[in-house]
Order: sequence, then structure tokens, then C-alpha cells
Amino acid sequence: MTGIISRRSMLAGTAASGMLLALPACTTLGGGFSFTEAIRRMLLLSSERAFSRLTAPGGYWDDQVGQIGLGAVLGTRGDVLSRILTSQLFKDRLEDAFADFAIDASYRAAPIVSDAVRTIGIANAIDLVRGGPRAATTFLRGELGYALLDAMVPELTSAIRVAEDPLVGQAVSALTGVDVSGVASRFGRTIDDAIWREMGREEALIREDPRSTNDSLLIGVFGAGGRL
Repeated sequence: MTGIISRRSMLAGTAASGMLLALPACTTLGGGFSFTEAIRRMLLLSSERAFSRLTAPGGYWDDQVGQIGLGAVLGTRGDVLSRILTSQLFKDRLEDAFADFAIDASYRAAPIVSDAVRTIGIANAIDLVRGGPRAATTFLRGELGYALLDAMVPELTSAIRVAEDPLVGQAVSALTGVDVSGVASRFGRTIDDAIWREMGREEALIREDPRSTNDSLLIGVFGAGGRL
């Protein structure tokens, strides 16, 4: 467990630092605030915080994967497997390995989000400022489409197929006829949903309390957002 925790801590730190990117200057709109820049900064900060949470030791598994269970990841065979795995050590190690797959996938997705934030043109920035608590995250997800899922699934397929932990490899092999690619696709969709859900949550928190960001632009734009 110590090795897993250390690895996750390293990934969390790397993912977080990778999100702290300098954004180019944008056209300033009414009120002296650059609404496009504010949306980009908020999305970047939301994604940084979301990926930090998802890659934190115990964070992803406790908050996300643990809620869906092995049955949702492996299909009905997972339910059978869960019932026959009487060894707590076996189950713990199996769950840790699947959590590790999720962390690796989240880590791989992080730069895709940050690159999209830096490069997309946000023509309706004022509407996004005025929008609901998750408006910007919803907009970005629409722009990216299946990009995160497409990037994660091949990696998940390979990771599940060549799982380093022999107990995990044994468990997956025991699922006669299991479609590993299908497992990876279902698992990938779960991770994709979790990433966007966490980003939306962080966006809502920033809108609710922009002063907590210590960013004068975000404070100015979202503190005055209701008066636009």
C-alpha cells in the first residue's frame, strides 16, 4: 500500500503543477475586466483542483470508484467475482489496482483539458460569466466531446490486460470470455464523468466564493457577475 500511496502522491503533485500554465492576454471587455481571460482562468483553476482531488491518495477510489462497485466496471461477471472473493486482502488489492488505473487515466487526461482551455476561443464569455454554477465546465465538455475518453481507453485496456499485480491478473483471467476493451470503455466513461463532475463542482465553488482564489481578475468578474 505504501508504494501505491507514494505513487499517487507523486502523480497528484505532477498533475497539479502541470495545470499552472500562463495564459495569453485577452481582449478587455466592459467594466475593465477581461471576461474571456476570467473564464479561462476559472476553468484552469477548476481543472487543477479537480485533478488534484482525483489523484490524491484515496481520493478517487473513495469518492468515485467505490460508489460504482466492481459490478459496474466488470459487468455481471464482476458481481459473481465479488461474491466469490472471500479474502479481504484479495479484494483490497483488486480495488487498489482498479483505483490505480483510474488515477493513471485522470493523469493522462489533465493536459488535454489544460491545452483546450488555453487554445479555445470563448466568443460567448459574457454568457458564461452570467451562466449557472457549472456553465463553463459544461461548455468545455461540449467543445472536447469524447477527446478525454478516446485518450484514456487504450491506456486502460493495456493496463488491465497486463496488470502488474498477479492477483489482479488472476482475477481478470478468471472472468472467462471477458471483453477487456469493453471493461476499459465502461471504466473510461465512469472516469470521464467523474472528471467533469469534479470540475463542475470546483467551478461552482469558485463562483460562490471567488475571493478564495486570491485572483483579482476572478474576484472582480465573478464578484460582480450578478450585476452584468
